[in-house]
Amino acid sequence: MMDPGATPTTSPPTTDGAPSSGALHSTDTPAAAVHRWAFVFSQRYQHLLDKSTPFLLYRWIGFCIIAIIYTTRVLLLQGFYVVSYALGIYILNLLIGFLSPQVDPEFLDLSDGPVLPSRSSDEFRPFVRRLPEFKFWYSITKAFCIAFVLTFFSAFDVPVFWPILLFYWVILFTLTMKKQILHMVKYKYVPFSFGKQRYDGRRANSTETSSLLPRD
Repeated sequence: MMDPGATPTTSPPTTDGAPSSGALHSTDTPAAAVHRWAFVFSQRYQHLLDKSTPFLLYRWIGFCIIAIIYTTRVLLLQGFYVVSYALGIYILNLLIGFLSPQVDPEFLDLSDGPVLPSRSSDEFRPFVRRLPEFKFWYSITKAFCIAFVLTFFSAFDVPVFWPILLFYWVILFTLTMKKQILHMVKYKYVPFSFGKQRYDGRRANSTETSSLLPRD
């Protein structure tokens, strides 16, 4: 039985000589504690992102709300046009990645592997984007959030004649989209799956269904 007046002893080291977990936590430096909390936060944040992946409609509704809030703030402040211009250039870059195939057929040797279908009778192959939809949504949403935060700092409110920036962005957008559309026409691909022929198990025709039935 321990003497009530005796002082408690520290936890003994483990058999291999390493200190116990209690000793490790007691000697944690502030930097290590911050690093541990940052790691836990990043894990939980990534977990929330993974859970939001199937909710495509709700994700884009949330993005539209953020975009409307940012646009309203810029219009009310009548400033931060340079931030908006940089945001527009970044969005254009993301859009090109979203509309482009993962492997550019211009640099692909057609004899080395599968190619995009060029006839209506060809087998349906899903379009694999260079920038997937989820990454496109996440990047553009994060860009709007960063731009919104920048509007609270007057250092980014550079005076500029905004019609020139708008005109230049429209010209750049038109030329870029024209080049992308010509690329689609040349290599016969569409970056969307709407209207493409695909297999549906609930729509098997009579000949295919009858061939699957057992015969006597």
